[in-house]
Amino acid sequence: MSTQTTNEELELDVLESDLETPSAAQGVASGLSEPRAGLIEDQPRGVGAGAADGGSSRLSSLDTLESEAIHIIREVVAEFEKPALLFSGGKDSVVMLHLATKAFWPGKVPFPVLHVDTGHNFPEVIDFRDRTVERLGLKLVVGSVQEFIDRGELAERADGTRNPLQTVPLLDAIQRNKFDAVFGGGRRDEDKARAKERILSLRDEFGQWDPRNQRPELWNLYNGRHTVGQHVRAFPISNWTELDIWRYIERENIELPGLYYAHEREVFARDGMWRAVGEVSEPLPHEEVITKLVRYRTVGDMSCTGAVESDARTVADVVVEVAASTLTERGATRADDRISEAAMEDRKKDGYF
Repeated sequence: MSTQTTNEELELDVLESDLETPSAAQGVASGLSEPRAGLIEDQPRGVGAGAADGGSSRLSSLDTLESEAIHIIREVVAEFEKPALLFSGGKDSVVMLHLATKAFWPGKVPFPVLHVDTGHNFPEVIDFRDRTVERLGLKLVVGSVQEFIDRGELAERADGTRNPLQTVPLLDAIQRNKFDAVFGGGRRDEDKARAKERILSLRDEFGQWDPRNQRPELWNLYNGRHTVGQHVRAFPISNWTELDIWRYIERENIELPGLYYAHEREVFARDGMWRAVGEVSEPLPHEEVITKLVRYRTVGDMSCTGAVESDARTVADVVVEVAASTLTERGATRADDRISEAAMEDRKKDGYF
C-alpha cells in the first residue's frame, strides 16, 4: 500500500532541516566570512551565532544587524553595475567598509570608495582614510570642495563652514564616474530627515531626493529600479543606532581615528559646543581658549563639528557613555544641523548624503 506525504509532514521536514543546517546569515555571523586582511585581523572576533547561549542557533542583535547589512551590500552589488561606498574615515563609514570587507572575503571589496573632501577635514582623519585605503588595496575617488571654489563654481559661506558645500562635488563625482548606486552610512536615529529614508533611496537625474515619493520596502524587498541618469543611495546600517555602532566596533575590535577617544585639546565654547582651535576654527576676541579633555562623537568639517567633554579613553568607556546619552551625535556636535529645523532635509533634497 502506498504512503502519501501530507503538506504538514513536508513542512515539518523542512523546519527540521533548517534547524540542522546553518543558514547563510548564521555563517556570516559565526565568522565563516571573516576577512583575512583589511580592517580586521586574521583571528575571528566577537561572539558568533550560538556561541553566547550554549549552542543555540538564535542570532544576537548585533549578529542580526550585521547579517542584514551584509545581505543589502551583496544585493546592491549583484543588482547594480557600478556602485561606490562613501568613505570619510568616520566611524559609520569605517563600519560600512568593515561590513563590505566581510561580505566579499576572501576576495577584495569590488567597488571604489568615494570621499568628498571639504579641505577642512581633521588631518588625523584624512591620514586614517589614506592608510586604510592603501592597506585594503582600494581605489579612492576624491571630490574636492576646494577645487570647485578655486574654479569659481562654489563660493565660501559667510559662516565659514563648508559642510553644506559638499553636495555639488558629490553629485559631480557620481556623474563623472557613472556610479549608479552609492552606499552611505546614514542611520535613522541620527536625524528625523534620515529617518525618512528607505534602505534603497532613489535620486533623480539632478541627484535630488523627494521625501514624499518613497518606495515601499515590504518584507525586506528592495526596489533598485532606476532610469539613465538616476542613481540610488543605499543605507545598509539604517536600522543601527549609535550604541549598536560602538558595540560592534568593540566586538570586532575595529580601528578608528584617535579623535573618537578622550584627549586634551585647546577648545573654546560656541553655541553650546566645544570647538577646536585651528586654522578654520578660530575663536572670537570674547571667546576664551582653554585646554580640556574631550572627544568627538562625529568627525565632519572642523569648522562646524564640536567636541564633547569626556574621559572615555577606550571603546568600552565610549559604549557606557553613549548608552547614557540623551542626544544623538549630530544633535550634540554638529553646528550645520542647527541652521534650521529642516537643515538636514533641505540639504538631502538637493543631493546631500
